[in-house]
Amino acid sequence: QVQLIESGGGLVQAGGSLRLSCAGPGRTFSSYAMGWFRQAPEKEREFVAAISRSGGRIDYADSVKGRFTISRDNVRNTLYLQMNGLKPEDTAVYYCAADKVWNMATTRARADEYDHWGQGTQVTVSS
Repeated sequence: QVQLIESGGGLVQAGGSLRLSCAGPGRTFSSYAMGWFRQAPEKEREFVAAISRSGGRIDYADSVKGRFTISRDNVRNTLYLQMNGLKPEDTAVYYCAADKVWNMATTRARADEYDHWGQGTQVTVSS
């Protein structure tokens, strides 16, 4: 069983910043394409950002481009999401996800493409 553990969520005012972390599956972390998703109350889970195994390819949802930055540290086995310029509409539970892939450049933008999920961390942005 692949374990993913998110941290870093919290309450922040609009315009503020947070950095989320996701501790990944140990020494095999670099074998996984990783992603961040979020789910607001009564809404479907939506794609936020994805990063390839090597970190060389990155994709973002249009709603977060220019504000959020996804990155990974394959030595520390950790995925990050730096969130700047937060807006109330960013309020949601944020989840990290992992999919084991062969291609170093593969990214995944659909939730059903990921096999492993963390438990989520709440991000609340007040206006």
